[in-house]
Amino acid sequence: MIRLTWRQFRAQAAVGLGALVAVAIISALTGPHLAHLYNTAVASCGAHGDCPAVTTAFLSNDSSLRSGLGILVLVVPGIIGIFWGAPLVAREIEAGTIALAWTQSVTRTRWLAVKLVVIGLASMAVAGLLSLAVSWWGSPLDRVSMSQFGSFDQRDIVPIGYAAFAFALGVTAGVLIRRTLPAMAATLVALVTVRLAVTSWIRPLLIVPLHRDLALSPVSTGYGSSGSGLTFFAMLFGGGPQATLQPSPPSIPDAWIYSTRIVDKAGHALTSRVLNSDCPGLAAGRPGPAGGHARAHVSAGAQQGLQDCVAKVGATYREVVTYQPASRYWAFQWYELAIFLGGALILGGFALWWVRRRPA
Repeated sequence: MIRLTWRQFRAQAAVGLGALVAVAIISALTGPHLAHLYNTAVASCGAHGDCPAVTTAFLSNDSSLRSGLGILVLVVPGIIGIFWGAPLVAREIEAGTIALAWTQSVTRTRWLAVKLVVIGLASMAVAGLLSLAVSWWGSPLDRVSMSQFGSFDQRDIVPIGYAAFAFALGVTAGVLIRRTLPAMAATLVALVTVRLAVTSWIRPLLIVPLHRDLALSPVSTGYGSSGSGLTFFAMLFGGGPQATLQPSPPSIPDAWIYSTRIVDKAGHALTSRVLNSDCPGLAAGRPGPAGGHARAHVSAGAQQGLQDCVAKVGATYREVVTYQPASRYWAFQWYELAIFLGGALILGGFALWWVRRRPA
C-alpha cells in the first residue's frame, strides 16, 4: 500500500521537490551576499556611529525577494491543502474508482490511513525545508529589523504545523463534500478562517503578556487624536475622535507589543476631558484626523507648551506597555505548532471514522 501510494503521489512530489530546489538555489546565490553585508557593514556600524543609515540601507537589499519568499512560505500550506488534500478522496469518488479501491484486500481504513501518513509527512517535509531555507536566508535581515514576531508565520517550525493542518483539512473536506472543486474551495475558506482566528485571537492568549511602566517623556510624546476603534454609530452620537497624548513607541528589541496606554496609578486611561482640563491651551488646537492615531504638527512656539503639558500630565499618569519579550518567541512557535498538529490529528481521525462508517 505504501508503494502504491508513492506511485500515485510521484507527480506532486516532483513538483514539491522542484520548488524546494529552486528556493535552495536562490537562497544559496543571494544568502551569502546578505551575510557578507551584515558582517562588514552592520556589525561594525556602532564604531562609526552611523547605524541608522547603515541599517536602513541594509534592510532595502533584496526587498522584493524577501517579500516573495515570505509570501511563498505563507501560501504553500494552502496549496498543499487544496491540491494534495482535497482531491485525495474526492477525486476517487468522482471518478468512480473508490469502490474498486475499497473492495480490495486492503481495508478502506488502512487505505486512507497510509495515504494520510505518507502524504502528510511529505507535506510537513516540504513546508519544513522551505521554512528552513527562508529562515536561514532572512536571518541577517531579521537580526537588523529586530521584529521577529512580525515574520512569525514565515519562519522556523510553525509552517510545518500549517502544512499538516491544511492537508488534513483538505482530506476531510473531500471526504465530506465528495466533489473535488467544492472541496478545494471549502479548504481554502476554512484554512484562511482558522489562520486568521489563531493569529488574531488565540495566539495573543497563549502566554500572559508582560507590562512595563514608563514615564511620559516631554521630548518624544506628541499630541493628536485617537479614533481607530470607533464605529459609525459611536461617532454619530458624540463618540468622535478624542484628543490624546501619544508617546513614541518604546524601544524593546524583538518584542511583540500589544498596546501602549497612558493610565494613572489606579489604571484609569487618560481621557480627553482630563487632558483639556490640564492643558487648556494645547487642547484648543485641532487634533489630527480620525481613523487611527494621528499626530498634530505644532509650531516651534507651541513646542514648549506641549512639553509643559506632558510634564504636568506625567506627574499623575504614566505609559504602560503590554508586550511579549523576545525570549518567548520559541515558546509561541512550539505552542502554535502543537495547536495545528493537534488539529491535523483530530481532522485525520475524523476522516478515518467517517470513511469507515459511510458506504462507498
